[in-house]
Amino acid sequence: MQAKNKKLDLICMGRVAVDLYGQQIGARLEDMGSFSKYLGGSSGNVAYGTARQGLKSSMLARVGDEHMGRFLKEELEAVGVDTSHLITDKERLTALVVLGIKDTETFPLIFYRDNCADMAITAEDVSEEYIASARCLAITGTHLSNPQTREAVLTALKYARRHGVKTALDIDYRPILWGLTSLGDGETRFIASQAVTEQLQDVLHLFDLIVGTEEEFHIAGGSTDTIAALRAVRNVSQAELVCKRGPLGCSVFTDIIPDSLDQGITIQGVRVDVLNVLGAGDAFMSGLLRGYLNNEGWEKACAYANACGALVVSRHGCAPAMPSKAELDNYLRRAEDVPRPDLDPELNHLHRVTTRRKQWHELCVLAFDHRSQLVDMAEEFGAELGRIPVLKDLIFKASQEVAKEAGLAGKAGILSDSRFGQTVLNNATGSDCWIGRPIELPGSRPLALEHGNIGSQLTTWPLEHVVKCLVFCHPDDSAEMQQIQQQTVQEVYNACCLSGHELLLEVILPKDMPQDDAHYVQLLADFYQLGVKPDWWKLPPLSKASWQRVSTLIEANDAHCRGVVLLGLDAPAAQLKAGFDIASTCPWVKGFAVGRTIFSEPSRAWLAKDIDDSTLIKQIKNNYHTIIQSWQQRSAANVDDSAA
Repeated sequence: MQAKNKKLDLICMGRVAVDLYGQQIGARLEDMGSFSKYLGGSSGNVAYGTARQGLKSSMLARVGDEHMGRFLKEELEAVGVDTSHLITDKERLTALVVLGIKDTETFPLIFYRDNCADMAITAEDVSEEYIASARCLAITGTHLSNPQTREAVLTALKYARRHGVKTALDIDYRPILWGLTSLGDGETRFIASQAVTEQLQDVLHLFDLIVGTEEEFHIAGGSTDTIAALRAVRNVSQAELVCKRGPLGCSVFTDIIPDSLDQGITIQGVRVDVLNVLGAGDAFMSGLLRGYLNNEGWEKACAYANACGALVVSRHGCAPAMPSKAELDNYLRRAEDVPRPDLDPELNHLHRVTTRRKQWHELCVLAFDHRSQLVDMAEEFGAELGRIPVLKDLIFKASQEVAKEAGLAGKAGILSDSRFGQTVLNNATGSDCWIGRPIELPGSRPLALEHGNIGSQLTTWPLEHVVKCLVFCHPDDSAEMQQIQQQTVQEVYNACCLSGHELLLEVILPKDMPQDDAHYVQLLADFYQLGVKPDWWKLPPLSKASWQRVSTLIEANDAHCRGVVLLGLDAPAAQLKAGFDIASTCPWVKGFAVGRTIFSEPSRAWLAKDIDDSTLIKQIKNNYHTIIQSWQQRSAANVDDSAA
C-alpha cells in the first residue's frame, strides 16, 4: 500500500463535533459545574489521532459558520490535518456533545445533532479527484443512518473503488443516532435492530477493512452471538475484520471465521485502570490505521491500536488524549510497567511536549511585565498610578509596529502583567504573538504568588498565555529557603502540566549573594533533579563555557525543552550585544526577553510629561529595533574560547 502518486494517506468522512466534557469526575451531568471544550466526533477524532501518529490525514465533513466550526477547523489544522474539504455550512450549526465521567461504567452523554452541519453533507460535496488523491477512505457508521449522508458515503466509496483507494469502516454504532432511543439517552451502546442490520449489510461489501466492538459486530451481523455475527458479516463482505475486545485486546479475521475469537489473529491488550472509555475506539482506530497503512503487519498494527486505546481510557477527553507517535512508541516499550499511564511522569511529559500547538524557533520579546519598578517610577515623578496601564498600552503599540517593520512574524512576543496590562493581554490574545505573563509577587523572596493559588488562577487564563515565574534563588540558600521556593516552583509546574499552559522559569541570583555563572548552571540542575521541566528558561547572559554546560544539562534532562531566552536586567545595549554574541554558541538560546533597556528612559520622560505619546512610541521603537538588530547580527566569530 505505497503512497505512489497519493498526496494523502487517509480521508476521514463522518462525524466531527465539539465535545463539552464535564470536569468534575464522579458527578452527574446535572451536577457539573464546568466543562472543557475539545474536538470530538468519531471521524474527527480519527483524523486527529492519525495525524498525531504521523499520517497525512484529511477531513471530509461540514461544520457551522460560527465559533465552534472555526474551533474544529483550527484544532484539526493544528495537528496537520488537511481541511481543504471541511466545508463551512452557512445554514446549520456545528454539532455538540455534552458528556461526563460518573464512574468506570457510567458515562452520561447527550448529543445535540438536530439538523447539524456534519449531517448535511451531500453527494455533491464529494470530489472524485479528492478521493482519488488518498490511499485510504475511512467511514464511520453514523453516516449510513440518514438517506442524504448515506448517498454521500456511497458516492465517496464508488470513487474510492474506482481509483484503488482502500476503504475502512468503523461501525461506530450509536443507537440514538439511528433513532432507537430517547433523545437524552446517548449512553446506550447497543439495541438490536433488524432494520439497522439490513442497512449496514447492504454496504459491507464495499469495504476492505471493518472494525468494531463485539456489540458493533452484533448489529452488523444481526446476532448477539459474536461468532455468528462475524460469519454473517463474512457472508456479505470479504473485508478484513478487526474485533475490539477491550482489555483482552483484539482479534483479526482475514478469511474464514473460526469457532472462537481467540482462533483469529489475536493480539493481547494492555491492562490499565480505566478512567474514561469514551474515545477509546477512535484511538484504537487511529493506531490501527498507522500500522495498516504503513504495511507493518497485523501484530504491529494491533499493538499500536491496543496501546492507543489504553492511553486514552486512562485520560480525560478524546482528541486531546490521543498520543503522539513518540509517546506511543515510548509506551509500547514500557507498557507492562505502566498500569496507570495517566500517572506516569515520562509519558505525561512526552504527551505534553510532543503535542504542542505552535513552534517558536526564535523569539524577540519585549518584556514590560514590570509592576513595582513602574510604581516607583510613577511615584518619583508624582504621576498617578492610573497612567501605568496607559503606558503599557503605548508600549504594546510600539511593539506591534516594530514586529511589522522588522518582519517578526512568528517571532515577536511580549511579557505583560494582568495588574496594569490586562488590556494589553486581551488585545494580544489570538494574534500571532508569543504572550507571557508573570505570577510572582514582585521582589518576593521566598517566592510568593501575586494573586494566590496558581491552580485557581490558571482556570481563567487563555491557554496560549505562558506562565512566567521569576524566582530569586541561589545554591547557597539555607535549606529552609530552598525547600520553600522549590515547593512553590513544583506546585506551579504541576499546575501548568494539569492546565496545559507552558511555563517559563526565570532564575536570578539575589544581589546580596555571590555571583557566578556556575551558580546558574547548578540551579538548572537542581530544578531538573526535582522533576521540574519548564518549557522555557529565562537566564542572564553567560560565558561560552557555561552555555556549553547549560546545553549538556538540557539535552540530558529534557530534549523537548523549547529553549532559553536571555533577560536584560536593565543592561546597556552594548553589553546585551556582547551577551548575544556569546550565547550564539548555544543552540538552546532562542532569543531574548528584554524590557527596561528598551522602555525605561522613554517611560521616565513620559511619566514626567517631558515627551508625548508619539515621542514615547518612537523612542521605544528605536530602542527595540536596536536590540533586535543586535540579536540578528550576533556572531560567535570573535568570542574568546577561553571565556569563563
